[in-house]
This record gives sequence, C-alpha cells and structure tokens, in this order.
Amino acid sequence: MAVQSRSPATGLPVVLGLALAFTVTVVDPLMLSLNLPQISRALQVPPHVLGVLGGAATLVVAAAVLAVGSLGDAFGLKRLLMAGLVGNVVVNVLAALSPSYGFLLAMRLLDGLVLAALVGVSLALLKVSVPADRRPQAIGFFMATEMLLCGVMPAVGGWVAEAVGWRWLFLVAPLMSLSAFGLTARYVREPDAEQRRRLDLVGVCLVGLALLALVHGMAEAQNGFSRPQAWLPLVLSAATVALFVLHERRSAHPALNVTLFRSAPFTVAVLANLTLNFLAAGFSFSLGQFGSVILALPPRTIGLLYLPGTLAVAGAVILTGHLVGKYTPKPALITGLMVLVASTLLTAATAGPTMALWVLVLATWLCNLGALVTATAVSETVLSHAPPGETGTVASVQQAFGMTGYALGPTVYLLLFNFFFHRRWIADAKARSTSLSRAAEAVDATRSAMAHSPGAAGYDLNLLRQASGLRLDLDFTNGLRLTMLAVSILPLALALAAFLLLPRRHRTAP
Repeated sequence: MAVQSRSPATGLPVVLGLALAFTVTVVDPLMLSLNLPQISRALQVPPHVLGVLGGAATLVVAAAVLAVGSLGDAFGLKRLLMAGLVGNVVVNVLAALSPSYGFLLAMRLLDGLVLAALVGVSLALLKVSVPADRRPQAIGFFMATEMLLCGVMPAVGGWVAEAVGWRWLFLVAPLMSLSAFGLTARYVREPDAEQRRRLDLVGVCLVGLALLALVHGMAEAQNGFSRPQAWLPLVLSAATVALFVLHERRSAHPALNVTLFRSAPFTVAVLANLTLNFLAAGFSFSLGQFGSVILALPPRTIGLLYLPGTLAVAGAVILTGHLVGKYTPKPALITGLMVLVASTLLTAATAGPTMALWVLVLATWLCNLGALVTATAVSETVLSHAPPGETGTVASVQQAFGMTGYALGPTVYLLLFNFFFHRRWIADAKARSTSLSRAAEAVDATRSAMAHSPGAAGYDLNLLRQASGLRLDLDFTNGLRLTMLAVSILPLALALAAFLLLPRRHRTAP
C-alpha cells in the first residue's frame, strides 16, 4: 500500500495524536505505581495483593498485544485505536469510583485490554501515516512527546493525590485519551485492511500463560529456586514457550511470525526493546524503594525526579530521529544502550544513605535519555521490517517484547536485590558477632513486605535503624549497588551485538 505524502502542517497533529495515545499506556500504570501506598491504605488492600494490583494491567498488555496487532490489520488500525481510547476513559472513570480493592483489580485487568489496543497500534498507524523518508524524524517527535509527558505527569499525579485525593488520579489518563481521540479522529487516515487475518487464539493464550508463569516463578524464587512454588512455574513457562514456537511455525495465521527473527537487526532490536523496558521498570522500582526507605523522600519528591532535564531529553530524541533518518539506526541504538549502562553504573557507584539528590536526578535523567534514544532506533528498525498489510502484527511484536521486559523488571530486580541483600546482612551480622538467627528475625519482616508488594514502600524504616545493631541501611544500599552492577551487563551485551550485527548502510524499506 502506498503511503500518501502529507504536508508538515497535517503531519504534526497526526504524530501528536498517536504519541498521546501511546503515552497513555505509560502514564496510566505510572500514576497507580507511584501512588500505590496511598491507594492501598484507602481501600485496605492486603499486602499479598499489592503486587498483583500494581502489575495487573501490564501483564494483560504483554499477553494480549500480539492479538491486537492481528486484529488491527484485519479490522482497521484507526478504529481499534479509537475504541481503545474510549475504553480507557470508561474504565478509569469506573476505577475512580472503586468501592473495594477487588473492584479496582477488575478494572485494572480490563484496563490492560484497552491499553493493549493503544500500545499495539499507535506505532503501526505512524508507519502507514508518514512517508518512509520522514518516518525516523516522526518517531523522534513521537518519543519526545512521550518524554515530556512522562517527565511532567509523575509530579502532576503527586500533586493531585495530595490536593484532592487518590481517586482523581484515575482522571489524568482519560484527559490524555480524550485529546488523542480528537486528534486521531480529525487527522489520522484509516489505512485499508489489505488482508483479513484470523486471530491466533491458541498462540495468544500460550503467550499469556508463559508470561504469567514466568513472573510468578521469579517472584516465588525470592525464597529459593528449590521450592516447587518456584521451579514448577518456571518449568511450565519454558514448556509453554516451546509449545508456542512449535504452534507458530505450523500455524497458517500466526500471532508471531517467527521468520522475522531470521533477520539479525530485527532480533537485536526487539531484544533491545525488552532490555530498555526491563531497565526502566526496574529502575523506577528501585527508585521508589531507595528514595522512600533510605533517603526518606515523600512520593511527590520522587515524582519530581523525572522532571529535571525533560526538555533536554526531548530535544535529544528529536535529534536522534533526524540522525537515524540521515544515517542508520545502528549508532543511535548503541549510544542509547551505553547511556543506560552509564545510568546503572552511576547508581551502583554513588548509592548510599547520604547520597546527594542531584546524583539521583542525574541517574534518572540518564535512564530516561538512554531508554528513549534506544526506543527511537528500535522503532525504526522494527517498522522497516513490516510488509504491507502486516504493520500492526509486526509492530505488536516490538510492544510484546517491551511489555514483557516492563513486567519482568521489578520482579527480577527484586530477586537480585534480595539475593545480594541476604549476603550483605549475613556478612554484617558475622562482623558484629550477632547470631544469624537474631539477625534473620530483624530482616524477615522487611523482606516479606517487599516480596509481597513490589513497587511499594515495603521496608519499615524503624527496622532498618533498630535491627540488633546491624547497619541494614548500608546492607540495603550495597544490595542495590550489586543489583545495578548485575543488570548493567544486559545493555552492554546488546550494544556489542548491535555493533557486530546491525548494518552500516540503509536497507530499503518495504
């Protein structure tokens, strides 16, 4: 299908509308995560439900986004996007009226379905709405819009929660959805559905089962991999992935075209997308824990950490789009991944009970910059592999990997942190001649609280200060440092793979 050229005046509202729709998928769960402690107190959410409540929408998105791409190609990308925007407004208004945590959890699960529609087709519509020679610049503007809103909205959410109450938080995303709806309805053209694809329901269900089992197994592994509660879900996840690949290879209408992974650039790009979302989600989890527990920062201040440098990051991402269009995605992808490495190493080197706030701001800024520069290069690489009529399906692969990384980030960070924290407090107890049983009593409650409430402030500050003479604040910090060092290997390895495997010259876009 030939893409009709558009004037700059028409192209800008197209990209802005689609960028707003995409950003809703980030802001919506972020509003909940940053204010989860206040919501959980108001609705009396049990500790073991907090993690499920915080990650329910993300898990549903990761499981459903492959189906969304196929549905969009068959029934209309624009129609599906607009339906998702309306659904987001309705579900969030109902969530604001939640009488209980059970009702709110049900709304979060429904919200995951509508967010899957937004994240699954926003970039696909960008590809078919913007000429190929202007697509990298459009992607840069798309990502810059996301950066500006994600820098401002955490602070807005903190102010709303403190000024008028937590229920009003659920009206922030709908306001963005209504704006995106107006721009999309007015300026975005519905591409022709060139081929009708049957929904691969079996494949979608296998993806959902594999992801849910993996997240559950990793969460249970905090108490040891030898326990059946940990290794059985992990084995189930691996077996389900194998069945999924076998099914997709034989399916006439696969949810995931596995032949795409024969292209080294495509494979590196989607793995980089998984990595950047994994690091971004893990960093926000660590920021909430470290900022509230060790540095005693209120939620509004933690939200403000995203704001400084927002304009600089947005400008850098727009420049990245121009450079990707002029050269190739390769330099931008490598640069973005190395900036993510710098963010993790900076946190590992400087984290401490007396850490200067400006250093934490710098680490947050580097994480945002690296993630969005990488995402710009990833989006162009993935979209360039989309044949006519399958834009939604191919774009949804990128988002499926991204949301999987976002869902796994807090869980894996927590697993690594608990491992390193365990080693540090044992060494601390031995150095102070404190019995391990007495030391274990001091940390069991805090570790249990964190295990059941990822992303929330689970550690008790009094326990950190009064635990049998142990310096658990230092042990906590050292556990965080070692976790950051461990995860820095991922972007470093992907940067090396990009250097070796990505082409130096432009490939011809389909």
